[in-house]
Amino acid sequence: MKTLYLRNVPDLVAIRLKTLAQREGMSVSAFALRELSLISRRADNAAILADLPDLRVPRPEILAALKEGRAGR
Repeated sequence: MKTLYLRNVPDLVAIRLKTLAQREGMSVSAFALRELSLISRRADNAAILADLPDLRVPRPEILAALKEGRAGR
């Protein structure tokens, strides 16, 4: 397991992290680790999207269908 040090964290960010961690009953380190873990999952998004088949549906057709669907609500 790696150790990560963050430098130059603005005071306001540190205060907000501490507040959020306290609300969750966690240390700032545990809270930051949880949040970074959640955010790091985004790295997989490009690969997931790249693996999707290209259905060759024109963008205007998609937007029109969305607009029609929303109008029916």
